[in-house]
Amino acid sequence: MDIRQAFLDYFASKGHTVYESAPLVPDDPTLLFTNAGMVPFKNIFTGEVPAPNPPRGTSCQTCIRAGGKHNDLENVGHTARHHTFFEMLGNFSFGDYFKEDAIAYAWEFVTEVLELPKERLWVTVHESDDEAEAIWAKHIAKDRILRMGDKDNFWQMGDTGPCGPCSEIFFDQGEEHFHGPEDYMGGDGDRFLEIWNLVFMQYERDKEGNLTPLPKPSIDTGMGLERVVAVKEGKLSNYDTELFMPIIREVEELVGRRYEYESGASYRVIADHLRSTTFLLAQGVNFSNEGRGYVLRRILRRAVRHGYMLGLREPFMYRLVDVLVKIMGGHYTYLKEKQSAVEQMMQLEEERFFATIAAGIELFEKELKNTKKLFSGAVAFKLYDTYGFPLDLTQDMLKDKGIEVDIAEFERLMAEQRERAKAAWKGSGDARVEGDFKALLEEFGHNTFVGYDNLKAESRVLAVLNDGFARVKCLEPGQRGWVMLDVTPFYAESGGQTGDAGVLRVMNGDEVVAEVVDTKKFFDLNLSEVVAKTKLCENDLVEAAVDTTRHEIAKHHSATHLLHSALREILGDHVTQAGSLVEAERLRFDFSHPKAMTGEEIAQVEKWVNDVVERGIEGETEEMDIESAKAKGAMALFGEKYGEKVRVVSFGERSVELCGGTHVRNTAEIGMFLITKESGVSAGVRRIEAVCGHAAYELVKSMRATLAQITHELKAKDPLQGVEKLQQQVKQLKNELKEAQKSRKAEIKTEKIGDVTVVVDEVEGGDIKAMIDDLKNAHDKVAVMLFQKKGDKVLIAAGQKGTNAKAGAWVKAIAPVLGGGGGGRDDFAQAGGKDPSKIAEAKTKALEYLKETL
Repeated sequence: MDIRQAFLDYFASKGHTVYESAPLVPDDPTLLFTNAGMVPFKNIFTGEVPAPNPPRGTSCQTCIRAGGKHNDLENVGHTARHHTFFEMLGNFSFGDYFKEDAIAYAWEFVTEVLELPKERLWVTVHESDDEAEAIWAKHIAKDRILRMGDKDNFWQMGDTGPCGPCSEIFFDQGEEHFHGPEDYMGGDGDRFLEIWNLVFMQYERDKEGNLTPLPKPSIDTGMGLERVVAVKEGKLSNYDTELFMPIIREVEELVGRRYEYESGASYRVIADHLRSTTFLLAQGVNFSNEGRGYVLRRILRRAVRHGYMLGLREPFMYRLVDVLVKIMGGHYTYLKEKQSAVEQMMQLEEERFFATIAAGIELFEKELKNTKKLFSGAVAFKLYDTYGFPLDLTQDMLKDKGIEVDIAEFERLMAEQRERAKAAWKGSGDARVEGDFKALLEEFGHNTFVGYDNLKAESRVLAVLNDGFARVKCLEPGQRGWVMLDVTPFYAESGGQTGDAGVLRVMNGDEVVAEVVDTKKFFDLNLSEVVAKTKLCENDLVEAAVDTTRHEIAKHHSATHLLHSALREILGDHVTQAGSLVEAERLRFDFSHPKAMTGEEIAQVEKWVNDVVERGIEGETEEMDIESAKAKGAMALFGEKYGEKVRVVSFGERSVELCGGTHVRNTAEIGMFLITKESGVSAGVRRIEAVCGHAAYELVKSMRATLAQITHELKAKDPLQGVEKLQQQVKQLKNELKEAQKSRKAEIKTEKIGDVTVVVDEVEGGDIKAMIDDLKNAHDKVAVMLFQKKGDKVLIAAGQKGTNAKAGAWVKAIAPVLGGGGGGRDDFAQAGGKDPSKIAEAKTKALEYLKETL
């Protein structure tokens, strides 16, 4: 039985819109990952945007809980239910139906669709929720309904905001399997398994903790797919189901040892972590040392360590991707599309860790022998910094031994070093924007963008907002704020393309009412940021005109599409977009590729794009449904929101992409295309920076001016010949300097104190450390101190071999004579002085010191 599809079909039959799973990286700066089914609908539940039509929906949402506040990582593999990645089935009512229907739907689905035996079902309600208990009593015997307190049966989004009681459905897994003291309904044992939580959002909690009934209460439910599959298959562990066992069987093949549940935690960790790493990579998250990419790295390396424990000594996770795609690729089709790229990135990261894991584990085991209660924070830091062991991996290795890491020492060492990774999620760094957007949507709906075909438009100012996004009547001259135009030619920042700038003029006149400095989208509202030049008010009629830089932006956007095609043609189909920036002066394109491009590959890509530009291929823009677009070969980006109709931008067969941005009408308009830089962004992600159009002309002009200046400075018609001549001169001077230094070394005077060769002298040039090393190599017993003027300062260096004089102490005693200080090892030390006039005195004191010491 396909439970996922059965759930969606059931609620679709009840008038619910079926929503695709939203990306694991949420459009919410406060969250690390999407960790619950309601996350994509959070703005609706909080009232920031109006409810959709119809005001009810259903989804199967992919979720990650591994990092930040919601972190199940350390429990994975050791329990029957914990996962870093899971799927949450949910149905939602946005002020539509409430408890009566929510309970009826849940009961019907569980008993008639899933056909779970009623005698094994139990229900809990909040201790104050008489209404829910009365409704449940219509479906299930009253003695199978339990009242529970806030801890178990009250839900809230945060300290303030929407909240309410909840009701949970439990499944009795059988007394014959569970005999613990907590294995009763309401206990903490595993016999009674919670399978579905129905949240009744009926209150608003204020800062004082007061609850006010909501005028339109809502429903948010969540049922873990993995749990329900286990129940339906009669399994006591999620890992024994068809969702995991094919992966575990594949691990058995790799390891050459049969999986047994009691000793099989490592098999389960690998199966779980394969799911989370594959989905994150397929959705565009990349390995890095911070934020989400660091969590991804931690998960993969934890899996690799468990594979190492099973005897695997080379990359293996990437070899398991295929079996996961067979299990889940039917529903999540992008897994098949991204499989090759995912395997490559995973293999590369595994190779990095396998290169250091053996040495790291050896260090760990060595320190463990000396540990009784607290594992050294310094060793944990070295494991992290040198061998790539995340802290929680070291903690995981210590878990079954009951030993903790000295966290204070670890964090102190982290603080001393440049921050390489964030120990805890601090948000994405984006500012959370709050404003009167819901009111604008309810009053006006979405405004109309006409900028594809028109760079000017006669518009009415529907609304004015201040710089804090609060609705105001007018902006005074000099004030900064935002305007919503009924019809706008200004493109809002999206898909990597920067937002348009321009002006608002009085209708049929030249007077500028406001300067448009940027344009952005807020809940699909196109709003332009303005600086008022005269008084600007609601209902004003204006002429909106886009800045001339728009055409340069369009050139760079079209060039980005051609660059994407060129990279796939030359490097391979594994190349996918990982990010982009399109401006009037430049473009930046991030893409998946396991290694740096060669100079030849960069030249090939540049030539490919310029060839297409020179051919003057007409651009074509069409609107069609998403499936037709894919059939045409259009590349869709994961995480982008596409409506029923999508916009396809094509340049012949050379480039076909889904895109809402602005483009040139013909590739010839792009002009010259130049790649200015290729670099790495993170593991498996490269970046190309490039210019075209006017920016390329300016770059060539600048390069030509620089070349002319170089030619002038070299006093050579051919700058390459001039450089070659200079190189020969430098080589000759170096040789002359070396000969001079050799002769200077020969002039260094030595004397004897007992059987020790002593040198205390001033040298004019050369490497005095090298001179000291030469003297130490030439004598069995030697003590040397050399002085060298460096402008108005003095460099002092000392060395000794085979004597009881210590270079560090010697330097420390003499440097103050020259107004300086320093020190070092017994065999070599150096210092600096500030008074060159005292060198003669310092030499005398240095000899006196030696005579006393030797």
